[in-house]
Amino acid sequence: MARGSSGIVAGLTAAAVAAVCFLAYQASANAPDSLAAPSPAASGSAALPSEKPKATKDPLAVPADSDTGARVVYSLKDRRVWIVDGEEKSLRTFAVMPSSVNPLPGAYQVTSRSGTIKGSDGVLIEHVVRFTNVDNISVGFSAAQDGSMRSPDPTMKTGGVRMKRADGNALWTFATVGVKVVVVP
Repeated sequence: MARGSSGIVAGLTAAAVAAVCFLAYQASANAPDSLAAPSPAASGSAALPSEKPKATKDPLAVPADSDTGARVVYSLKDRRVWIVDGEEKSLRTFAVMPSSVNPLPGAYQVTSRSGTIKGSDGVLIEHVVRFTNVDNISVGFSAAQDGSMRSPDPTMKTGGVRMKRADGNALWTFATVGVKVVVVP
């Protein structure tokens, strides 16, 4: 009878060990990554240099090559405008529809503004903020009164960089005559 009970005890012990192993595996598989990896201080070993995670570029961050100070930044490639205060903080950023005539990258100043006019494409526009001329065509920001942001007719030479009306209102408030406009590639 001693032989039979030792077999039962061995079987129960093996079953208990298997159950504990299964539960340990299940717990580690469901643990968050922050708890699953031991910290260098907890392991008691000297801290090993770890790879720093690569910084991901914020797609809405003000372009690094866009000058300094209070300004409007217009990125030709990104089709985006930033309104930047004197502390280098982006107050607002928004997508725009470029005109068929684009200015060269560089620093400009707001030269004139118009509240409401008819654009060179025949669309009624508001909050026109002009900052340069290219081949005798005024280039500036505006919003169509009907809210549209259609692609410009490539056969027409127009200089209106269009935006949504709410963005046009914000730009109109910020970009008074003399404010810097920086165009980046």
